[in-house]
This record gives sequence, C-alpha cells and structure tokens, in this order.
Amino acid sequence: MTFEYFDKVRDILKTVELEEKDVMNRVSDLLSKTIEEKRSIFIFGASHAGILTQELFYRAGGLMTINPIFGESVIVNVSPITHTSKMERLEGYGTLLANKTKFKKEDVLILHSVSGRNPVTIELAIEAKKLGVKTICLTSIAYSKTVSSRHSSGKNLYEYCDFVIDNHGEIGDGTCSIPNVEQKVGPTSTVIGAAILNSIVVETVRKLKENGMKTPPIFYSANLDDGDALNQQLFEEYQDSIHYEY
Repeated sequence: MTFEYFDKVRDILKTVELEEKDVMNRVSDLLSKTIEEKRSIFIFGASHAGILTQELFYRAGGLMTINPIFGESVIVNVSPITHTSKMERLEGYGTLLANKTKFKKEDVLILHSVSGRNPVTIELAIEAKKLGVKTICLTSIAYSKTVSSRHSSGKNLYEYCDFVIDNHGEIGDGTCSIPNVEQKVGPTSTVIGAAILNSIVVETVRKLKENGMKTPPIFYSANLDDGDALNQQLFEEYQDSIHYEY
C-alpha cells in the first residue's frame, strides 16, 4: 500500500491553506454577516459536484441556514447516468433552476464546479447576480483555464462570481499516476472541497459567536436525546432564512 492518494491530498490541503486563506476568510465574513441579517445561503453543484451540496445540507455540526438547490436531472441517481452530462450542458436549465429558487437581494449562493465550463452552473451565477445575490465559486482554476466554456457567453464560472476559491486540483481531477495507465486516478475535488467548505463553516460560527450571537444556527445531531427539540427551536428562530421543508 503506497498511500500516494493520502500524500497528494495532504499536499493540496497545504496549498489551499496557504493560498486560499484570504478569500476563505472573506467568505466566512460574508456568511456570518448573512446569518446575522437573517438572510439565506444557497448551494448548488451538478452531478458529483453536488456531493458538496449534500455535505453542507441538514448536517449535524453544520449550518441550518444553508439551502440546497437540487436539480433533479443532474443528480447521480438519474438513469442513464449520461443524462446528467447532457443536462448540465443544456443552456436554459440553470436559468429554470434559478427562477424557482427563492433568491433575495443580499442572499448568498455557493456554486461548485471543478471545470466551471457547463451552462447549468454558469446560468445560476448569472441569474443570481441579477437579483443582487452574492456568488461564491469553488473550482479548479488551472482546469478551468484549459477548457473552453460550453455556455454561449464564452465565459467560465469563475469569471462571473464575486468570490473565487481554487481547489488546486489537477486538470481532469484525478491525481495519482499508475505506470502504463494513461488516465490519472483518485479525484480530489470532493475531499478538498468538503474540507474547504467545512473550514469556512467553522470560521463563520466562530465569528458569529465573537460578534455576540448567543446560539448560532448549528444543527444538533438528531441522534442526541434532545437533538430534535434543540433543532426545532433554532428552526423557528431562523425560519425566514430556510427554504427547505423541515
């Protein structure tokens, strides 16, 4: 067992820590302000990028005011799975998703796309910004700069967003080379992305507490004896920021 993947992930995490800490700090400032003002946070990703939407949604130890945007045609339980690729490339689908999302001015939208080239995520950024929503992009800048946009604007996602966080992944996402195998294996975008976003969540809550908030809207585990009751109290306090059924 070489543990090459562990080594690669550690190296990328260290690079992220050094090179993205400033933008991550500014994002945590934005999220803490958004929560203090009882505004909403949304998150979206297509196909496997959507795993981070699930990571931040309804998660013990996570923020209650993060609202998922689930595009049913770009979730990996669709059959055939190639349908997700066709739908994330279809112009207009992202606009439709945006139109049914309850965005308000000064809300926040987190968008995860490793290549940043497909229309569904680009259109969500475009439509959200029209409404005065602050947009945060989590992507691979190196990857995105090597591929052309599939959107008619000719621009990739990072070119539309207010805050851009680079996951420092390799082009194509795979990271480990195997002798006589052309394609690299071991994608890193999920584990690195989860570390980035959870780190931002931690700093957001830290800032909320430092700013005087008595009880930040953090989910308690439903498996704690009093978890359900504590969550219900927080839900009632922050229900104007929450757009999913609880």
